[in-house]
Order: sequence, then structure tokens, then C-alpha cells
Amino acid sequence: MSRTDDIFINMCRDILENGTWETGDVRPRWEDGTPAYTIKRFGVVNRYDLSKEFPLLTLRPINLKAAIDEILWIWQKKSNNINELNSHIWDAWADEKGTIGKAYGYQLSVKHKYKEGEFDQVDRVIYDLKNNPSSRRIITNLYNHQDLHEMALYPCAYSMTFNVCDGKLNAILNQRSQDVLAANAWNVCQYAALVMMLAQVCDLKPGEFVHVIADSHIYDRHVPIIKELIERETHDAPVLKINPDVHDFYDFTVDDFVLENYNTGAKVGKFPVAI
Repeated sequence: MSRTDDIFINMCRDILENGTWETGDVRPRWEDGTPAYTIKRFGVVNRYDLSKEFPLLTLRPINLKAAIDEILWIWQKKSNNINELNSHIWDAWADEKGTIGKAYGYQLSVKHKYKEGEFDQVDRVIYDLKNNPSSRRIITNLYNHQDLHEMALYPCAYSMTFNVCDGKLNAILNQRSQDVLAANAWNVCQYAALVMMLAQVCDLKPGEFVHVIADSHIYDRHVPIIKELIERETHDAPVLKINPDVHDFYDFTVDDFVLENYNTGAKVGKFPVAI
């Protein structure tokens, strides 16, 4: 069993056995208009050691290249337009122009003045990792309150904190809310890949990735799927190889990532997503 499978299974069991059901007047709805209820745990913290394995779930196949494409859309392209994304996961939130408003990539693109110059959030992270790796202030934040009313969706994964220890890049991802079935494995692998990309271009080694989820929930219609999923056979963690010739963060493409020995269980099939 990979460590990632173990973490996912234990988290799901904890939610199902010790979680709180949220019913009544809830915001999310299923496609048929009925309320989408959840069972949740508050304050979930999962830790992944990237120096030991790449955290990709093996209980079911995860489309890593699509996950990386989305993280590059946000962090590299700094885009808020779904026409610049190769998947359709944001289609439900896009306006007639194809944008999701002042959300995600838009926030990372905004430039701020510092004594060293003018940077957006991504370039500031890279600058500090290269020039001031001992800093305790290497943080990005997408939750800009003055722009929330112009966002199609309030950011779920909203903050990253980077910290260097003994030449290893560690990071914390803060997430306000997460649909466990739809998003957990996806978010874990894409932000782990982001840490590995930044480590490579800043001459660091990947360290620990810590995922903090305020509201970790399983939707009512997902419970049977999750129960079946966590009883499946697990497999060893795959190996992720990143093109070592890439030394500029803005040169990465999805083709620079190759998975080896990725053995998984069957697909879970199409499942409903609440919005």
C-alpha cells in the first residue's frame, strides 16, 4: 500500500465514522435541484513526504496530466479563462466570455510593489526561494476579500506557505472546503507536483507537502462510492519523473511529467457533482 492510499482510506473512514451530517438549508444543489447534503470533518491535516513517494492515489486512476494542466493554468498562465484550460472542470462557473471572474489565476497575476521591485505572487515566491530561502514570509493568498464579489467561486484551495529546511522545499496548502470524492486526490497530486516544480527551478529538493482542509466532506450521493472505494486493493506508489532540463518555471508543460509503474483499481464511473 502506498502511504497516499493509507492517508485517503483513514481520512474517509474517519469522516464516515466520526463526521457530522449537514442537512436542512444548505447552499449546494444536485443537478435535479435537490439539496446536496454532506457528512464532514473539520480541520483535517494530511502530510505527504515527497522525498519518499509521489502522492498519487492508486485506488482508482487519476488523470495526472489534466491535474497538472489545471495547476499550470492557475500558477503559470495565471489565467481565469477556461478557454486556456484543456479540461472542462470549470465550465459550470464560467461567464459568457469564458472567465471565472477575479479568481485563482487572476489573483496570482496582480503585481505588488516591494523594495526589491514589482512582483506578482508567483514571481515573488520564486525570487525568495532563490534569494532568501530562510524567509518565513513566502506565502501566496487567493482569498482577496475586496474581489470576492467578482469571483464565480470563492477559492477553495486558497493559500500556500513555503518553507525551506536543509535544502528541501516544504509547503502547506490551506483549503477552506473539499469534496473528498471529486477533488481530494486531484488537489493532492497537482499541488505536490507544483512543489516539485518550484523545488527543481530553485535548486532545492522536494520535502514535505502538508494539506490542511477546514471542511472535508463527503456528499450524500457519494457515500456508497466512497465505501466501496476504500475497500479496494491498493498498489505501490508510482514514480513521477520530471524533465530535469527545465530550469525556468514558465517553461514547464504537461509533457515534462512522466509516470512510471502506475497501477490502479478500476474507474469509479461518472458520478454527480454538486454545485
